[in-house]
Amino acid sequence: MTDTTAKSGDRSIWPRIRPFIDRVEAKLGLPPRQRSYSDQAEDERGQGASPFWVMVHKEIGDHIRSWRFGILIGIIVLACIGSIFSAVTAIRSGSASSPSSGDTFLFLQMFTLTSPSLAIPPFSSFLAWLGPLIGIALGFDAVNSERNKGTLGRLLSQPIYRDDFIIAKFISSLFLIAVVVFSLGFLIMGLGLFVIGYPPTPEEFLRVLLFLVIAVVYIGFWLNLSILFSIRFRQAATSALSSMAVWLFFAIFYSMITGLIDSVTAVSQTADVSAQISQMNLILTLNRLSPTYLFTETITTMLSPGVRSLGPLTMDQLVGAISSPLSLGQSLILVWPQLTGMIAETMVCFGISYYLFMRQEIRSRV
Repeated sequence: MTDTTAKSGDRSIWPRIRPFIDRVEAKLGLPPRQRSYSDQAEDERGQGASPFWVMVHKEIGDHIRSWRFGILIGIIVLACIGSIFSAVTAIRSGSASSPSSGDTFLFLQMFTLTSPSLAIPPFSSFLAWLGPLIGIALGFDAVNSERNKGTLGRLLSQPIYRDDFIIAKFISSLFLIAVVVFSLGFLIMGLGLFVIGYPPTPEEFLRVLLFLVIAVVYIGFWLNLSILFSIRFRQAATSALSSMAVWLFFAIFYSMITGLIDSVTAVSQTADVSAQISQMNLILTLNRLSPTYLFTETITTMLSPGVRSLGPLTMDQLVGAISSPLSLGQSLILVWPQLTGMIAETMVCFGISYYLFMRQEIRSRV
């Protein structure tokens, strides 16, 4: 009982004597020591902060101060400015539909419209292409860099749960991803107010918010995938190349493979309608195994209320259909399977990462 009280008292005194030790070391000319997770945990434990949130705060600070995060943010912002300029050019040239023509969702076209004279994709396409780079850059060396520097063993030798470490890595990176995505989305909305001249309707605002949330979930999948490779491989370069290879496969080559399968399994035009629909559903199912395709279908439906179906339709199904945009609830029901698929893929990647990390042997370097 006495030993426990003494140890807890030492932990409460440590944050007060730490500044004195730092001043003495500075006067002696000693190099400043790099603060570790345990140092910050001891400092903030007296203030009631748990080691988990200490690790989250440190990871966020390390990401913000890193060069690669600044470079990626610069690339994303430049792409965002280019897409805004293309959308504004298209709206001013009359390519967008006006509110008087019956389409009251002109504000959403800031995210999907592009000028025919400019070879610049819209913001949604930029996010589908460059968003995974943010997740990969924040997670490809999340674990193996700590292992190679020898700090992982020293960290886990402290009274810190092992699962808190891997969860803190994911939460801190996902928080930065959410901040970046929502900042860019609100930037486009703000510029849209100046260009269009009227504020968005409540439904348009909710559609944009859901689009940004879906983008965070999509980038979170690539973050979990890169963390998985950082646990599996000891070298950061190997995990980075593996993550980039998977991203390029789904972004470029997977559509070529499904197109080849479509040409091989294609049925004749004179075949039965049920056979044609079965072949279309087969190719559609194969395409939906790709997270990039799921994200494209989801954001297309959320940002384009005129989209009424994501699969093959027959003339019998079109009879009696009212030609009008879908409401927010109906669009959300339409993309709910795609959104559930992206969340499931993200959870599967995180579950595998969690399982591998909890079973790995970690040794401290001498």
